[in-house]
Amino acid sequence: MPDTTIRTNSEVVLIGAGIMSATLGLILKELQPDIKIEIYERLDRAAAESSDAWNNAGTGHAAFCELNYTPEGLDGSIDAKKAISIAESFEVSRQFWAYLVQENKVPSPENFIKSIPHISFVWGEKNVAYLKKRFTALQSNPLFKQMEFSTDFSELKKWMPLVMEGRPETEKVAATSMAIGTDVNFGELTRSIFSHLTKLEGITIHFNHEVQKLKQREDKTWRIKITDLAFGQKRKSYANFVFIGSGGGSLPLLEKANVPEGKGYGGFPVSGQWLKCTNPEVIAKHQAKVYGKASVGAPPMSVPHIDSRMINGEKQLLFGPFAGFSTRFLKNGSYSDLPLSIKPDNIIPMLAAGIKNIPLTKYLIDQVRQSPKDRITALREYVPGARSKDWILERAGQRVQVIKKDEKEGGILEFGTEVITTADGSLSVLLGASPGASTAVSIMIDLIGRCFKNKITTTEWQEKLKIMIPSYGQNLNEEPVLLEKIRKETAAVLKLNN
Repeated sequence: MPDTTIRTNSEVVLIGAGIMSATLGLILKELQPDIKIEIYERLDRAAAESSDAWNNAGTGHAAFCELNYTPEGLDGSIDAKKAISIAESFEVSRQFWAYLVQENKVPSPENFIKSIPHISFVWGEKNVAYLKKRFTALQSNPLFKQMEFSTDFSELKKWMPLVMEGRPETEKVAATSMAIGTDVNFGELTRSIFSHLTKLEGITIHFNHEVQKLKQREDKTWRIKITDLAFGQKRKSYANFVFIGSGGGSLPLLEKANVPEGKGYGGFPVSGQWLKCTNPEVIAKHQAKVYGKASVGAPPMSVPHIDSRMINGEKQLLFGPFAGFSTRFLKNGSYSDLPLSIKPDNIIPMLAAGIKNIPLTKYLIDQVRQSPKDRITALREYVPGARSKDWILERAGQRVQVIKKDEKEGGILEFGTEVITTADGSLSVLLGASPGASTAVSIMIDLIGRCFKNKITTTEWQEKLKIMIPSYGQNLNEEPVLLEKIRKETAAVLKLNN
């Protein structure tokens, strides 16, 4: 029989049609207009997994309210380094998005981003003391200068009436608020970027196409074998550079790539669910993202929050997420994902990480065993007057936490986003979860710096980067005047509070 395999050549292949691939593809196209890029997505549309509005928190993660980004040391000190880094990265994202709006590359910003206060809320003497220390540590930095702290019941009632309603005034509570927080619909943003990209010459996107194999050839280029799931057609794509940004699907593809840099990596899947409010009167009472403290052993994606969202043009109110365990690596994945990911090179790191994270295992078991009554009880810690009839359970996204080798401990479980790049810069793989989407622009610019070393230092690329991101190459936390200017300009373009 004749070989009917379709063969294509391109400079870049992006695997996965989420916010990461969209961001990388567009930045590369801006830097090099004649670049040829192919995108392959196994589902029938863009942003159907981790980037979809129902599958992520929708929080413009700027570390304004996420307490897990400011851990407390054994000596009681607050480590603010991660929070500052994330806040810096989100400012970079805001600048890039403002550039896209100004250049009419994406539609009106109201389609994907809105202003909403970011609030951290705690109760109990120990937690109140922690929040006060966190506030002191952060507010001294220009990025967090606008943060407010209060223990005044009447003040907190103004900030979050639904949370304070029905709560005894004698309760020891505290909160911080950042009025310049945002709600971001990453699904809408991703689809808007891909809509623009597919109109450009040299860009092709293939839905319902699954990457089966990838192998580096002797000339250092990559051969990718793909199957058209709709028609069974086989394809081979040859590329100089490959980016794997397929959420939980990235780890199996990294293993198939068989590169030294990928040895020892494993993944631990965590599923999620939301409680979704169905009562319009209750939904109308809340206009904030209120984050609390995570339970002992809880992964970052499970930090509880009562969250006002805009999804598909409608105001929504969610609480959660409630974590669970599934052997799937993707919401639309297979139950064999986890077993098949276990290899000789990662079994020791995975076992070591498992032994050292018994509290996480216990937490997930407790979450899986929760009854509807248990979930409503958890909700009432944040919304004392919550009625079970006003809330339904909604399935959230699937995340894969990174496990990697560690010389001292054998293996460690990483909470966050990890980028693995080969020594020759021809392959880059993104693993992990939060803060992910919110910091996509910074992550992709760093990736470009590692994988396109000869080009990123050229005058042409440097000048273009500074047009897209005016603060490029500068630290905004150390340049308060520039930070204020940038925030004012991006707020005007994106129609946000400044």
